[in-house]
Amino acid sequence: MTKNQQWLIDGQPRGRALRESDFKRQSVDLAPLEADCARIRVEVLGFDPSMKGQMENIGYAAATSQGDVMGASGIGEVVESNAPRLKVGDKVLGRLGWQEFADVRAREVQTIPDDDLLTARLGPVGTTGLTAYFGLFRNGRPQPGDTLVVSGAAGATGSIVGQLGRLAGCRVIGIAGGAEKCSWLVDELRYDAAIDYKNEPVKVRLKEFCPDGVDVFFDNVGGSILNDVLARIALNARVVVCGGISRYEAEDLPPGPANYMNLIFQRATMAGFLLTDYAAEFPRAQARLESWIRSGEILHKEDVQQGFENIPATLLRLFSGKNFGKQLLRI
Repeated sequence: MTKNQQWLIDGQPRGRALRESDFKRQSVDLAPLEADCARIRVEVLGFDPSMKGQMENIGYAAATSQGDVMGASGIGEVVESNAPRLKVGDKVLGRLGWQEFADVRAREVQTIPDDDLLTARLGPVGTTGLTAYFGLFRNGRPQPGDTLVVSGAAGATGSIVGQLGRLAGCRVIGIAGGAEKCSWLVDELRYDAAIDYKNEPVKVRLKEFCPDGVDVFFDNVGGSILNDVLARIALNARVVVCGGISRYEAEDLPPGPANYMNLIFQRATMAGFLLTDYAAEFPRAQARLESWIRSGEILHKEDVQQGFENIPATLLRLFSGKNFGKQLLRI
């Protein structure tokens, strides 16, 4: 009987850094396939910082328990099917988890074309791109001539946000870690400027690049960077809170930003959002994102690791800044 390799949740990382020991590998026999189900051989997995929150049972993700297969979006191929809608050989996308084979009901996955944008459907044409699209356009509401600042700008979401802002006619300033990432933002993604938070004083560089203030701030980081940008917001600025990776490994919740009163003085807004609020509009947004990618208006980068045994270590890359672009792993 065929075995299925899996990675299980084996720790509770709330208030501390994630460790590889928070996961346990096991091998189990594959059970007979149920009616209206298909067996998927998992080929590629996607990784996001929010996966740590999934383990901590905080936020909006479904609750998890120790011993569960670690959840993750992935792409795979149907190798056996009792579901009329799914045929052997179909490529599908869904919540497949950290395992070699996933038995799923037909409604739990979507068939996707096996084309040059296959893995992009885990990134800029998938939830990553949609997060950037709706977070910026619906919450940031950019206008031509606005100054847009993006933290985590070389990450999977931030890099798309900045390019969408450029298409909307904004001046775009990215904040990223390291000279290589900052050069990529300016030289290839056509950001107007980039700030290397690891080697430059963010507050000083913001004053230099944003003399008239920041109209839209798309925040993926939180912490001191959020505080520095709040000190530079323009009149009627919009602050979009997408993530807070700076606090994901902190033992205690950080204090609120000291400069939050500037929201009052500048009559600004700061708001979060959930991607699921816009589900009915996904098809149109995905069509636009795909069109921009195919035309070369939006570029994207994938950081692809290899091997089932390296899955936990690949997730940890997100929290040390090792990834450059959308973090993926090919099993």
